[in-house]
Amino acid sequence: MGRHSATTVASDTHGRPAGWFTRLRAVLAGALVLGVGAAVTVAAWNDSELATGSFTASTFEIVGSTDGAQFNEHPDAANAAALSLTAPFDAMSPGTTVYARFVVKTTDASTVGGTVSLAATASNSDGLGFWLRYGVRILPEGAACTSSTFDASTSVVVPSDSTMTVDGTGTASVAESGTDTANYCFAIALPSGTPNEAQGTAVNAQWTFTAESNDQPEESP
Repeated sequence: MGRHSATTVASDTHGRPAGWFTRLRAVLAGALVLGVGAAVTVAAWNDSELATGSFTASTFEIVGSTDGAQFNEHPDAANAAALSLTAPFDAMSPGTTVYARFVVKTTDASTVGGTVSLAATASNSDGLGFWLRYGVRILPEGAACTSSTFDASTSVVVPSDSTMTVDGTGTASVAESGTDTANYCFAIALPSGTPNEAQGTAVNAQWTFTAESNDQPEESP
């Protein structure tokens, strides 16, 4: 009887060929290597821009002049400017009127423009001030303050025979950096019919010019 030769293949207890686990581990290890490689990314380029700004506030200041040529600060009563009044300011009789000019402008620095208002002091009605009457108008730039120019100018204190404590109702404009002026013309009268009791009286009248800067327009970016 002939013999049959047979090849015996080793198997595990579940009948699977020997070595299958080793091959499976190799496949899984390769998969893990591929997975790690897929997670690596190239660093991105980057850039940045910076901006900075330095800011300085504008200034706002006015100065005054009694002659339109020499301008100075007159910030308080102790340093008030003395108006250059026409005659006969020191010997007024009923029916006389005296005139005086006062000029205001912004300083010559980086000053913005604004508006100026006029206010009278309560003590202006003391002594002779009780009988005096006054008005104030804005002259064209450079004009003298006289009866003829006063009548042709724009009113600030209305009417022109107001009592000495009446504030101005109009305002004047002043441009930036002292490029133009506000020219005030005062007309101060002792009316006809002023009684004898006014004789020999006097008053040191005072007015305040208050300026306020203009709002600056916003610029588009």
